[in-house]
Amino acid sequence: MAVTQTAVRTQPDVGRYVSDALRDRYFEACDALYAMGAPATGETDVETSFGITHVYRYDPVDPAADTRTPVVLVHGAGSCSAMWYPNTRALAAERPVYAIDTPGDPGRSIQHTPIHQPERAAQWLDETLAGLGLDRVHLVGSSYGGWLVLNQAHHRPERLASVTLLDPGGLEKVGLRFFAWIWVSLFATFAPKALRPRLAAWLEQPVLVVEELRRMIHLSVRAYRIRRPAPLPLSEAELSTVRTPLYLVLGKRGLLLHPRRQVERVPRLIPGARAEIVAASGHSPQIDHPNEVNRRMLAFMDSVD
Repeated sequence: MAVTQTAVRTQPDVGRYVSDALRDRYFEACDALYAMGAPATGETDVETSFGITHVYRYDPVDPAADTRTPVVLVHGAGSCSAMWYPNTRALAAERPVYAIDTPGDPGRSIQHTPIHQPERAAQWLDETLAGLGLDRVHLVGSSYGGWLVLNQAHHRPERLASVTLLDPGGLEKVGLRFFAWIWVSLFATFAPKALRPRLAAWLEQPVLVVEELRRMIHLSVRAYRIRRPAPLPLSEAELSTVRTPLYLVLGKRGLLLHPRRQVERVPRLIPGARAEIVAASGHSPQIDHPNEVNRRMLAFMDSVD
């Protein structure tokens, strides 16, 4: 269901679209990316205390798999659930899948109240899961979505069967090297087409070689204004409270975190946590190596169930 009007910025830290025209062009780019993944079997809007959350559902082809614990996907900052296009087919072959457009990012959700505070973020996600009728889920988050998922495991773990974190926020303070990579990658999207594969390999940035993804990112930057501060990492005391089965997947060349440090640190702080590094991958291992990461995620969920 398409949004019919530009979201109104009611507070300074609530995101908004610049114009209806740019929003609609951005949605067209998103739809081209959605078409590269599994076809959604349904869309729904969930009313929460913070606005309307738009959610895509992907039903398994095998009806027997429909009774399994569902997967809920939470995307990264500056994007929407279209970013899961390399993952929805494999995941939905085994389980019901829900992909959420996070309010405050450029998607089809409409935000009227901030959710960047940890307690509010956990309340928003809990209300969304309740509105979908989901009492037990495997929650998967990438980048900023990883912070949301980790935050949920700390504050409101009652609905969580497991959490999977893909190069997530929430473990370290975001350093200058990550912001520099973001800006260099953005400028590289304007490079001549012939140079993009070489730049993509150097930057570990798949957006440069997937034209549909490149167009979506270009338009998201033009069309939407994100108005929230960067989340703070969880303290070691907070991490040590997590008891939900946790799987951490890091790209070897990712710059958001120090992969080797976190592969040692997270299992030490969170009992039973599993942590792995994917070689030849940057900040988006689920896009760089979707077949491998999809297989690993499903195996982890099977082990939990």
